[in-house]
Amino acid sequence: MTPLFIDTSAWYPLADAGHPDHERVAEALRTCIGDGAAVVTTNLVVAETQVLLLRRAGRTAAMTFLEAIRQPPNRIEYATPEREEAAVSRWLRSYTDQRFSLADAVSFVVMEELGISEALTLDRNFAAAGFVMMPGRG
Repeated sequence: MTPLFIDTSAWYPLADAGHPDHERVAEALRTCIGDGAAVVTTNLVVAETQVLLLRRAGRTAAMTFLEAIRQPPNRIEYATPEREEAAVSRWLRSYTDQRFSLADAVSFVVMEELGISEALTLDRNFAAAGFVMMPGRG
């Protein structure tokens, strides 16, 4: 199974059917899962998405997301002290021209570790870091 990383910028429109990017992101995810992709995210992305949903869509949407994210085919990778240190040293200190968050940088480390090259994301930081963004812009 080819792994696919999913970022907050994709989870949020997936969870909000009224979001302008909902259908485009949902179709890309359906296609990837249909092609056998394993879905990977991090606990930091889960936390970002939960708080975004809580503030913008309400408690019910946030709780529904938290329950759904733990179901197959989703796999949550955790930010360990080693991954956080790698994120800081390899991404945050090295790319001074970029505005990567710690959550982004840990995502990049996880993607490198697991050999993931594609991310379902609307965040251009993934492209700046050298990963393939799905769905394509447009």
